[in-house]
Amino acid sequence: MDRLSAKSSHIVNRSAPGASVVPVLVYDDVRKVIGCLCDVFGFTERLRVAGKDGKITHAQLSFREGAVMLGSAGGQFRPPRQDEVNQYVVVHVEDVTAHFEHAQKLGARIVQPLTEMPFGERMYTAEDPGGHRWTFSQSVADVAPEAWGAKVSGKSSK
Repeated sequence: MDRLSAKSSHIVNRSAPGASVVPVLVYDDVRKVIGCLCDVFGFTERLRVAGKDGKITHAQLSFREGAVMLGSAGGQFRPPRQDEVNQYVVVHVEDVTAHFEHAQKLGARIVQPLTEMPFGERMYTAEDPGGHRWTFSQSVADVAPEAWGAKVSGKSSK
């Protein structure tokens, strides 16, 4: 087992998400995006922090066992540019069709419609008001990686 990913006894910090990997996404308007991610995509707000001016500078959201942090733009931290994708977040959901229909009903900007992929996932991609892309996915088949052209490495990430 890789010593960097090995479990050890550690402090549980109530101010930090419990997930092992937590993306931090930068937005111009964190408050606006919290509503979209919670109402449209089903996240749950965990906490938020406001500056002295009342502007939300940081938030933590959860989705099942996962988490994401939202940070306010400033200094070297910048939100994505229009029509550019340098990253996106994949979220596994129980019923991607129902999730897609709910997002459409609430006016989400769908950038990739619901599609069944050759690697056994059914997914769609939406863009939030801050320009970040979210792919929501459901496993619909157990497909061997070699069946769609992937090669499994000899190293385990666990």
